[in-house]
Amino acid sequence: MENLVRSEFGLRTTYLNTSSCGVLPHRAVTAVRALTDELAAGRPGGAGEYGTVTAVRAAFARLAGTDADRVAVGGSLSTAVGLVARSLPPGAEVLFPEGEFASVIAPFAVRGDLKTRFVPLEGLAEAIRPGTALVAFSAAQSADGRVADLAAVRAAAAAHGARTLLDASQSAGWLPWRAGEWDYTVTVAYKFLLAPRGLSFLTVTEESRGTLEPLFPGVFATVDGALYGPPAGLATTARRFDESPAYLTFHAAAGSLAVLEEAGADAVFRRVTALAGRLREGLAERGYAPLPGESAIVAVPGLADRVPELAAAGVVTSARAGNLRASFHLYNTPAHVDRLLAVLDGATPPA
Repeated sequence: MENLVRSEFGLRTTYLNTSSCGVLPHRAVTAVRALTDELAAGRPGGAGEYGTVTAVRAAFARLAGTDADRVAVGGSLSTAVGLVARSLPPGAEVLFPEGEFASVIAPFAVRGDLKTRFVPLEGLAEAIRPGTALVAFSAAQSADGRVADLAAVRAAAAAHGARTLLDASQSAGWLPWRAGEWDYTVTVAYKFLLAPRGLSFLTVTEESRGTLEPLFPGVFATVDGALYGPPAGLATTARRFDESPAYLTFHAAAGSLAVLEEAGADAVFRRVTALAGRLREGLAERGYAPLPGESAIVAVPGLADRVPELAAAGVVTSARAGNLRASFHLYNTPAHVDRLLAVLDGATPPA
């Protein structure tokens, strides 16, 4: 992995903010430059290659442990969540963890005719009941990185006949997972999947695909891609939910996902959780109280005000819900942990 990291990344800061935005690998940057140069010269083939969309869909399917026919591509998280929100009958109960990311909640809340219920993340599985129509939650929480008890939620939902919507935006790319274990999953690609903004993935199981209504089908969602006249029908796969692709993002994402596949999900998981564990230990030794757990995201309550100081020293983190939030990916090293701790100590950080 070290050779891959050296060849693909050239950080100029101590970047510990993948939860906000991932670092682009060199091959993604090269792909974007190549396409923009072609577009500036009057590219004969149009805005981009649709074959790249197919390749990105397949690469994400492999990373998510599912079949490409069950993956739809779009541009944002809320659009994908909105399809699920529209599928529920009036009065249906949707269960969320307290403090869940707003884009997971808003498409349900704005309908006005659904029952929304919020419980602590730790009690999410126990809160599922016979009247629960859907459990919507993030595998790893945006505010603090806490990882849900996925097995418990899955088992409880199955026991009570509830469907599941998993947001993998803060976990896909470092936490091994299988999308097919959930009725629906949604993921943006600009965080731990290391792609630019403008790409999201929706996965649906064979059974749950029939519960969703395509609300905005265009040419790319049709069975034959005909440009004119009424469509002959929609694709029989999850492609029926596709949005028109932003080609620059897809060309970059092809390289980004290839880097993750080459690194290997298990190896990335071991690397990032070890670095996060090192930071938690260092923080605890200094009297701080980081939230415990095995997550690539480390949150320290009450230290959000140190984020500007860290940034001035070249250590990029973020402030979320009163927490100092640091997040690790394959391009991070133990030296990055030590530099953050040195700034918190008030010492001159190592170069």
